[in-house]
Amino acid sequence: MIRVTRDDFSVDEELKRITKPSVGGLVTFVGTVRDSSEAGRVTRMEIEVYPEMAEKQLEAIRGAALNRFGVEDVLVVHRFGDLRVGDNIVLVAVSAGHREAAFDACRYVIDELKKRVPIWKREHTSSGARWVEDGRPDQD
Repeated sequence: MIRVTRDDFSVDEELKRITKPSVGGLVTFVGTVRDSSEAGRVTRMEIEVYPEMAEKQLEAIRGAALNRFGVEDVLVVHRFGDLRVGDNIVLVAVSAGHREAAFDACRYVIDELKKRVPIWKREHTSSGARWVEDGRPDQD
């Protein structure tokens, strides 16, 4: 289950989508807009995305995680648009029979998302705006 959206999400509601009787564990990662970076105090973040390409890459990552780790299900929700400090950005949720596979798959999905999915973040801080690349800000 993959979704790229402007809308916020409820972690509880999303987890219901991947919960079933065979699931012994759920592992989640929720990324949020933090209030600081090395550039200063963050006031907001713009996230731009090419939705069709992002969804295609996320589906490929999801499929690889399902095959590689043998988990029950993988769900990814990624937001775009203008976000404020504390807002949800991304949810990766993995359901599995056992915790080890769920943890491994969750880490794999978020790491691959960061490397492969066409999503661009622009931090607005007290010292100006800058694009964030590979987890590190690039100055304009």
